[in-house]
Amino acid sequence: MTPSQHIDARVAELGDWRGKTLARIRALIHAAEPGIVEEWKWRGVPVWERDGIVCTGETYKSVVKMTFAKGAALDDPAGLFNSSLDGNVRRAIDIHEGDKIDEKALKALVRAAVALNAAKKKPAAKTVPKGNAPGTAKPKATAAKAKAPKNRPA
Repeated sequence: MTPSQHIDARVAELGDWRGKTLARIRALIHAAEPGIVEEWKWRGVPVWERDGIVCTGETYKSVVKMTFAKGAALDDPAGLFNSSLDGNVRRAIDIHEGDKIDEKALKALVRAAVALNAAKKKPAAKTVPKGNAPGTAKPKATAAKAKAPKNRPA
């Protein structure tokens, strides 16, 4: 099964408010960032990635938890983060049955997480100057190296 099929199966398997909530946050994530990639990791956790992990969607008995991998580095003007607040890197949003999701703020948070990942993406490997690539001639000696040895008569 593909990761998306695993997530579909999880939503159907839950069949209660948690499945509906997971499906709703999934739709909001895709609305916020159409290029996001779905993954299925760590023994059954939905993961959304774009240039690295953006967030996860874990389901527990009494909560659906969205954990943002780099949440501590994100601005959260709407105050969505309500869990894992003491960590140095991650932040989470615990959604309980009956909670209303601030859809506009959640989409903004997803976009900010994607932008942060893109900004921290490693730069492309430096290119080797022509003539210095493996298997090519070595660069010419500098003037200092080209001088005659000291003990040699002039």
